[in-house]
Amino acid sequence: MDFPWKRNLYVLWLGVFFCSTAYSMVIPFMSLFIAHDLGVTTHLTLWSGIAFGVTFLAGALISPYWGSLSDKYGRKPMLLRSGFALSAVYVLYFFVRDPYQLIAVRILSGLLAGYVPSAIALVATNTPEKHVGYSLGVMSTAGAAGGIIGPLVGGSLSKFIGYREAFLASGAVVLVSALIALIFVKEQNFDRNRERSHVLDDLKEATANRPLMGKLLVVLIVTSSVMVLEPLLSLYVLDLGASASDASLSSGIIFSAVGISTIIAAPFWGKVGQRIGYHNTLMIGLIGGGVGNILQHFFHSLVGFGILRFVYGLFFAAVFPALNALIVQSTKPDFRGRAFSLNQSAAQLGNMFGPIAGGALGSWISIPVVFVLNGAILAVTAMTLRFKSLFGNRRLTESEGTKMQG
Repeated sequence: MDFPWKRNLYVLWLGVFFCSTAYSMVIPFMSLFIAHDLGVTTHLTLWSGIAFGVTFLAGALISPYWGSLSDKYGRKPMLLRSGFALSAVYVLYFFVRDPYQLIAVRILSGLLAGYVPSAIALVATNTPEKHVGYSLGVMSTAGAAGGIIGPLVGGSLSKFIGYREAFLASGAVVLVSALIALIFVKEQNFDRNRERSHVLDDLKEATANRPLMGKLLVVLIVTSSVMVLEPLLSLYVLDLGASASDASLSSGIIFSAVGISTIIAAPFWGKVGQRIGYHNTLMIGLIGGGVGNILQHFFHSLVGFGILRFVYGLFFAAVFPALNALIVQSTKPDFRGRAFSLNQSAAQLGNMFGPIAGGALGSWISIPVVFVLNGAILAVTAMTLRFKSLFGNRRLTESEGTKMQG
């Protein structure tokens, strides 16, 4: 491949970093924004769960359509569409006056999303096969890095300039990701003359691909596992002793602990996956993540909880790079844009179910018990993959993967 794929990798890393930063900036204070600025005093955890989850429901429904357009017109146009549209949507948050308006804007945000899956698909289809695992591991660190910086910046901004102004800052950050794609990203290995597929045909083709469907189911489960804690952590840090005035900043630090460990570990797991197989790497990540979640039940200080979240992230960092690489192995190049959009749909469904389930569980049982249930689900998923062969009867051989690339 003559095209300098490393430049695309580094440029898109920056784009995903800024896009993820913009999203994660609002996480530490979303629940507090609903309570303080919008005046919600009853069923706060449930409202928080809905606010988080409805965005992802909209994204899950629309992602196959964007994937079809991506394989027809290219991944770069999808980067531009999503980046510029979302920068405008963040401005709308500034004008929200009640929880129903907030839900409407969150739905619009989900309908216009798609930057990250388009970036991953572009990297996967414009990188030499022998470097795909490493490249996807590196791309995972972009989202993790944004997950570090975003909560810290968002928590600080919400404390010192206000929640609404922090939304405007998020819009400016995501605009940077759109400009990066516009100026620097180059896309090759793409046939613009191919006929555009129909969403129903894409779904039929994906359904017939049993290994791909198995991976999408795992994406749904593990994303739900991550997101079930989103509406709860900022409330849990209050239970651990943080003051009300510092709750958003403390939550930002706790959120960032997992992101820091992911940046450290994800490229390592990408290389490990190339040596021992991505399926084995995925198993390690799921088991480590499950144990890490269960142990969170026993830590009752902010410092101890933050350290454990960091260690949990070191293992869980293996999961998404391995899943992305397995999706590449199970699909042909001309279906990868749609495959990663379906992957995004599965992730968005998990992003929807997780916060809603977390909000509902948080109002029914104690938050530490939610940690235990979450860890048990990851452990059961790992065991199911081990004994039920969720990925199908066999995996692609190296020669078969090379033929698919050709």
